[in-house]
Amino acid sequence: MSNSKKQWGAIIVMIALFAMIAFVTNLCNPMAKIIKNQGEISTVLAQIGNYGNFVAYLIMGIPAGMLIAKFGYKRTALIGLVVGALGIGIQWYSGQLNVEENLGLVFAVYLIGAFIAGLCMCILNCVVNPMLNLLGGGGNKGNQFIQIGGVFNSAAAVACYILMGALISDMTKAKIADATPALMIALGIFVIAFIVISFTKIEEPEQAPVRVDLIKGALSYRHFSLGLLAIFLYMGIEVGVPSYVGFYLTEDAKIPENIVGLLVAVYWFMMLIGRFVGASIGNKVSARTMITTVSTITLILVLFGMYAPADIQVAFPGVDWAKLEFITQEIPVGIFAFLLVGLCTSVMWGSIFNMAVEGLGKYTAIASGLFMTMVFGCAVMMFIQGLVADATSYITSFWVVAGCAAYLLFYALVGSRVSKRED
Repeated sequence: MSNSKKQWGAIIVMIALFAMIAFVTNLCNPMAKIIKNQGEISTVLAQIGNYGNFVAYLIMGIPAGMLIAKFGYKRTALIGLVVGALGIGIQWYSGQLNVEENLGLVFAVYLIGAFIAGLCMCILNCVVNPMLNLLGGGGNKGNQFIQIGGVFNSAAAVACYILMGALISDMTKAKIADATPALMIALGIFVIAFIVISFTKIEEPEQAPVRVDLIKGALSYRHFSLGLLAIFLYMGIEVGVPSYVGFYLTEDAKIPENIVGLLVAVYWFMMLIGRFVGASIGNKVSARTMITTVSTITLILVLFGMYAPADIQVAFPGVDWAKLEFITQEIPVGIFAFLLVGLCTSVMWGSIFNMAVEGLGKYTAIASGLFMTMVFGCAVMMFIQGLVADATSYITSFWVVAGCAAYLLFYALVGSRVSKRED
């Protein structure tokens, strides 16, 4: 299993799944803007897609590990794809309901669909992260493989924003039904992935039973427990920054929604660049060094973004993929700084995972499941930032992001150090 040269088929499949996870997950952000068009909707409520998607991780993290232990990585991935297709179908159905007659029902059905899709994303994440780490042999090489997966993950996220901008001409008036083409594309991706994986040979590593009673043993490792909190807070940075930048540019800066989508896509493009760099140096630079560097830069960028004068404007680039031409848009220099955070978040996920499971031995499988449950931190942190934004302003809400970055710096410098190892 450690000889990755014999496993290129498995590696390619895992990387493709990494990309698919990003595409489907990132649909929630432009959909949040569409949700706001359904009526008098608060910023907090507009994020129901993210809530449903990421709360699913809390429910599915441990069961996903049990599925892997019982069925193996390949069959578990196939199960996840079937679940994901069902979730996308339900989200599509919510757009066919009459908003004027029963807005509550529309929201409920959409939330259920987002939740079921989130169950799929959790299952697939539980498959791809440990598999890529194992295929790379752990350590720096394992981190490098996860970063390579992250490159394609970011590319798919960029494609999601570009696609939504190209398919929906006026996001300010769009309804859920208008997102049907994007949802059908996502459904098609699930079907294609199911067929490809069905015919791909994957050499399964030996699986130890995933027992709930092992949770206590995994949590006894201080660096792992603190790593759970790190990934919980990291999710607030990765998703919170582009989401609330998008709201600010649309509602406060009064920039057309379709232009905002093209600008926010650059955040994910920066993550793509950062992950490409991370993958290139991942076998030479430790995960601890990566997190120390990027969390420090994130803090600087966020604080600068919050306090930079709003009247100082810079030309920010974008690409209108529908017309195949470059665009520029004047935005506050502070917002430019926020979008640069994408370069930093690019390597956070893989590096935190790599550090958190170091030296866990027989607890690695259950630890991976626990790790995935903490992804629901996105829902919690998005909710908290939304509350702050509604009570104050979008810019002030970035104190939530700054707090998350500060903890990641602590984890890199202190919390991630391994005090004991499992034989």
